[in-house]
Amino acid sequence: MKPKPSASVLRVLAALGLSLVVLAACKKREPEELAGAATEPAAAVRQLATHLQRNDLVGFARDAVPPDTHARLDAAWRAGQSRWPLTELPLDDKLVPMLAALSAKDAEKTLQRSFDRQFARQDRDLKEAARTLGLFGVQYVKNEGDYTQEERDHYAQVIAALGDWAQQAPLGDPALARTTLARLAPAARRSGLTTDDALNQAGMTASLQRLTPFFIEAKATFARYGLPLDTTFTDLRTGLVEEKGDTATVRIHYPLGEREIDTVVSLTRRDGQWYLTDYLRHADDVLAAALPAPDTLPAPPPEEETPSPP
Repeated sequence: MKPKPSASVLRVLAALGLSLVVLAACKKREPEELAGAATEPAAAVRQLATHLQRNDLVGFARDAVPPDTHARLDAAWRAGQSRWPLTELPLDDKLVPMLAALSAKDAEKTLQRSFDRQFARQDRDLKEAARTLGLFGVQYVKNEGDYTQEERDHYAQVIAALGDWAQQAPLGDPALARTTLARLAPAARRSGLTTDDALNQAGMTASLQRLTPFFIEAKATFARYGLPLDTTFTDLRTGLVEEKGDTATVRIHYPLGEREIDTVVSLTRRDGQWYLTDYLRHADDVLAAALPAPDTLPAPPPEEETPSPP
C-alpha cells in the first residue's frame, strides 16, 4: 500500500496548482503582438492609443499631426474655425451643450429627474433602441457620409460592438445614473468650457488640458456601465501590413466590449514622422475651410508714395 500524502504536501500541491492556473489565465489574456509591431508606422499608431490610455489629450493632439499643422489648428481653434481633434469624436458638436447642461446649477437633481421620468427602468425599450440605432449606424457608415473605405470598415465594426454593449448595459439603472451625474457634473464645471467663446479664448492646448478631468470621468462612466475603454487602449495591437516610400498600411486589433475589432489604416510620412492619413486629411480639410496657409497669404498692397511738397 502506497503511503498517503501528508496534509502539508496536499496544501503545497494545491497552492502550486492554483498558481499554475493563475499564470495560465494571465498568459491567455495577454494579447499576442502582430507581425511588424516594432516598425515605425505601427509604433506611431500605438503611441496615439497610449496617449488616450494615459489621459494625455495634449500629447495625442501633438503627435497626431505635424508641428506646423498643429500650430495652424491652434490658430483656427482660437478663431472659432476648428475644434480638431474633438471632431474626431462621435457627436462632437454636442460636447459644448453637454458641458453646459452638466455645469448648470443643480444639474445633478434636474438631470436625474429628467432621467427618472424618461429612462428609469425602461431597460427593454432602451435595449431595443440600442439595437435599432446600431443597425442603422452600421448601414449608414457603409453606404452614406464622407468616409474613406478604411473608415467605413472600421466604424461599422465599432458601431456594431457598441450596439452589442448597449443592449447589455444597465442604461436604465437610476442609482447608476445618479452616481454618473454626481461625478460628471463637477468635472464639467471645473473645465469652465461651457461656451464656444470659452473654447476660443482658451485655445486648443489649454482646452484639452481643462477637458482632461472630464475625459477621465467619462472613461470611468463607461467602465461602470461595462465598457472598460482603458482595456481597449491598453490591449490595442498594431502590425505592419505594407510600407512603400512615404505610405504605409498598418493593421489594428483591439477589444471593444465583447467584440474584437480588426481593421487596417493608412499612414503617411511627413518630415520623417508617420501620421494617420485620415487624421491628416481631416486636419487639412479644416484648415482649408478656415485659415489660409502662411505661404498663400496675399501680399500686402504696395504703399502709395507720399507726394513731395511743392
